[in-house]
Amino acid sequence: MAAPSEAPVTRQVSGHAAPAPVPSGPPSWQPLAAAVAELPVLDASGRPVLFGELFRERRAIVVFVRHFLCYICKEYVEDLAKIPKSFLQEANVTLIVIGQSSYHHIEAFCKLTGYSHEIYVDPEREIYKRLGMKRGEEIASSGQSPHVKSNILSGSIRSLWRAVTGPLFDFQGDPAQQGGTLILGPVEKAMAPHSSTLAWKIPRMEEPGNNIHFIHHDRNRLDHKPINSVLQLVGVQHVDFTSRPSVIHV
Repeated sequence: MAAPSEAPVTRQVSGHAAPAPVPSGPPSWQPLAAAVAELPVLDASGRPVLFGELFRERRAIVVFVRHFLCYICKEYVEDLAKIPKSFLQEANVTLIVIGQSSYHHIEAFCKLTGYSHEIYVDPEREIYKRLGMKRGEEIASSGQSPHVKSNILSGSIRSLWRAVTGPLFDFQGDPAQQGGTLILGPVEKAMAPHSSTLAWKIPRMEEPGNNIHFIHHDRNRLDHKPINSVLQLVGVQHVDFTSRPSVIHV
């Protein structure tokens, strides 16, 4: 039975990357509604997984994309694919992409982009709606994305070609649906020191739970968050996304 409708999460949390990966000020997070955490996503085999289970035990960067035929999403995910798994493991962080197509499109999209991290779909777009993801294009200057390599003409032609040559002629999602980026997962909780003399080195533990540490709603197809700025928020090493040709010294 569907859960009662709740107001979507719309507050931007920790919108600016700090120089250090661990914030020095008051904690900046908010709980994720249980009704959202209990919604299912589907993996590549169509198996349902509760959304909240994806990040209950450790933090996750969760990227919601528009649709799998969007050339901008494709090129953004191609850069997500370049993040070494060792970088994420060192920071104890998971990387997750969520689309809104049928699960049948997951395998082909991963093969196309080279993406090998976690990926799921929300075909009913219920989580998109509950998290306040926008529909339609908002006119806003988003600047030059470091992750988009194609211009609108060449990118659109390639997207159309993939649509007509694919096994199913569909948009692999709602073209009007925008995505967004979140950091979700446990909150670091300070433990009380045994004495005031030990206050300078208070041990820390992670408190499991579904919490939002950061949320960015894309206003239009070009408004995705630069990947390195998100990696910085969770203490993951920066990645060089430039595709310079190799120089061969003779």
